Amino acid sequence: MEDGAGKEEPQGVKSLVSFYSNYVWNRLAAFVPTDSNFLARVASIRPQKTRRRNVCLPLPLPSPPLASSPIKPHSSRVYDVLEDILEHSYNNLHSIQKNLLFWQSRAEGSDGQKLYFMLFERGPQAFVEGTAQLVRETLKDGYSTQQLALSASAFISERLAVLRTLRCALAAFLAEVYREVDKHGEELMKDPEKAFPSMLITIDSLFSHLEASIGHLHAMRETDSSVDGSYSLPLLFEKLPEVDQGSEWTDCEIIDAINVLYKNLEKLDSYLSLMVVKHQKPRKLTQHWIRYTCGAVGLSVCSIWVLRHSRLMGSSDIDNWIHEARDSVANFYVDHVEQPILSIRDDLFDTFRKRHKGVMEVEEVQLTANSLHRMLLAFSEQTKGEPFHENASDQKMLEIVMNRYEQELEHPVQNLVKGELARGLLIQVQKLKLDIETAMLELDQILKANEINFAILAALPAFGLSLLLLVLLRAWIKQDTRAEGRGRIARRYRRLLLIEVERSIMQYQDYLDHGMAPESQCMFGMVLYSLNRLCLAVEGHAMETGEWQLLRQDIVDLGKPSLTTDYKLKVTSRMERAYECLLPSTTRL
Repeated sequence: MEDGAGKEEPQGVKSLVSFYSNYVWNRLAAFVPTDSNFLARVASIRPQKTRRRNVCLPLPLPSPPLASSPIKPHSSRVYDVLEDILEHSYNNLHSIQKNLLFWQSRAEGSDGQKLYFMLFERGPQAFVEGTAQLVRETLKDGYSTQQLALSASAFISERLAVLRTLRCALAAFLAEVYREVDKHGEELMKDPEKAFPSMLITIDSLFSHLEASIGHLHAMRETDSSVDGSYSLPLLFEKLPEVDQGSEWTDCEIIDAINVLYKNLEKLDSYLSLMVVKHQKPRKLTQHWIRYTCGAVGLSVCSIWVLRHSRLMGSSDIDNWIHEARDSVANFYVDHVEQPILSIRDDLFDTFRKRHKGVMEVEEVQLTANSLHRMLLAFSEQTKGEPFHENASDQKMLEIVMNRYEQELEHPVQNLVKGELARGLLIQVQKLKLDIETAMLELDQILKANEINFAILAALPAFGLSLLLLVLLRAWIKQDTRAEGRGRIARRYRRLLLIEVERSIMQYQDYLDHGMAPESQCMFGMVLYSLNRLCLAVEGHAMETGEWQLLRQDIVDLGKPSLTTDYKLKVTSRMERAYECLLPSTTRL
């Protein structure tokens, strides 16, 4: 779940760009005289920001009417300032949440799993120190892992406490900013320059609350903390210069306030980056250092062995082994793959080539049938003593033959010499011959009709290999490992994100019902964070299917503080069953 959002941009690059942007802005403020259009001109000179890849949830502004005029350039700069605050908050929350989920998974493990983590997943130095501690305790009090298990629990709990405090403080700050924008949305839409100074004052007070919330970390740190190094200095934000709230702000005062805001954002990023680094999860290389070490040792041993038998050491063993292996593979392919397939193919198609004329032709069967008809016609005319029509039924004439045959059998010896018994036997033999030829003709037609089936059977191995290649190509194209992917795993991640949003909304309402205001504010911030991740995950797919406008509006509705929880739960239920990108993998529209 921690990979569901987009990739994080390097904090250093963003800070450098912001620094130079603010520097240019300050230089312009120092040399350009103020007038009524000064803010608009400076905003137009300020470099445009590219589209934020890590922010998708829009500001909670009311939708402008269709007949309204387009947003002015300097008004969009006001929105950019607010969006920058949300962007920094989302990015820092994502960094904190990833590490917090890791430590939560370790805290939920058993004592044995915690010991394994402390000894084998924190690097070689921790392995040596943990082993030495275990040996000392064993020599002192006998073999016992209780003390080491307590140490592991304390190690994990300390990081959980710090990261939870940071997450709660930052999520509450995000929620308060979002509420203020939602509260003054109509004013910002009508006259951004007039409503913006009051928003700056409110945001400055929110920075002060965030400073106080994070400041508790230095007081709660234990003397024997397992965190390497000391904490940085307490987070201290700059304050806005004193301005008479009853008077209208000048352009320079607005610029100075915005500069203070961006400096505070940079301080927040720097402080949180340092705190997260001190409490972050071990890197993949550190967690699997034993596996990589064994692999490196094995590779080294193999390299030495190969070098000893190579031409560099004057040995021809490797060349001989390569030739023998190549000959063995070639012989195996010829004996067990190529020759059996060619043999089956030749046997099948040679048989069908010989059968092109057929075992029995239709003309031969027709000749036998005509001969039988003439024999039956002559026998019937002689027996009845009257002429029969040329097209008389064979079945009717055959009944005459069988009736006379039964009469002749009453005196078989006499009738065999003087009667019609022998002639009746010959007619039955001719009838039997016709039946056999007809059956052989039908069998020949069945074999010819199944020739294509045998050909398909011979092509099944190639078909299976092609199918396997197509499956691998499909998995590579869909990139099925992230929430933005196209396969079943990505679809499952997106549904889990929606479930996370739904649970956060319910938890937020539960805190409100119990009068837990700080916890509810923190949870509302996590709702916004989850909505932003869901928005990033579904945006590309919803645009392809034409669902983006409706889905985006539903996501925005889920973040509106004024809507009831019952309505939001109905929206999540509709999203789960209505939008294709959120349907289960077995369901199709």
